[in-house]
Amino acid sequence: MEPRLSFITLGVDDLERAVSFYRDGLGLPTRGIVGAEVEHGAVAFFELQPALTLALWPRASLARDTGLPVDAAAPTNMSLAHNVRAREEVDALLAQASAAGARIVKAPADTFYGGYAGYFLCPDGHLWEIAWNPKRLPPD
Repeated sequence: MEPRLSFITLGVDDLERAVSFYRDGLGLPTRGIVGAEVEHGAVAFFELQPALTLALWPRASLARDTGLPVDAAAPTNMSLAHNVRAREEVDALLAQASAAGARIVKAPADTFYGGYAGYFLCPDGHLWEIAWNPKRLPPD
């Protein structure tokens, strides 16, 4: 795995309130909420620096995508995402993570946004997504 972080996704209880806080309260630029036309697709992106994006996504949507329950102490409070350049890298990195002791919580599959992704929990219980999103490829 390359030493690169692509997205930081924070699960939120009220997406509009959270967007207002980060956009209006902290001054982070965003196009606002996108994907609302797709069930569980509403999300807001904040470009933090080249190739690093903060995403705000409702906790319930994050929980549904992973198959994990929403809980006060659940891994769905936050996930870390590593975006790869090719679909095949998703399978390889999930296998590598599993071999290193991670627990696969969602096998790789096509996503609602046209990509391919799976999830694992590291041994400390932090949630990671390995994703290939052809619309948001990392730089070379």
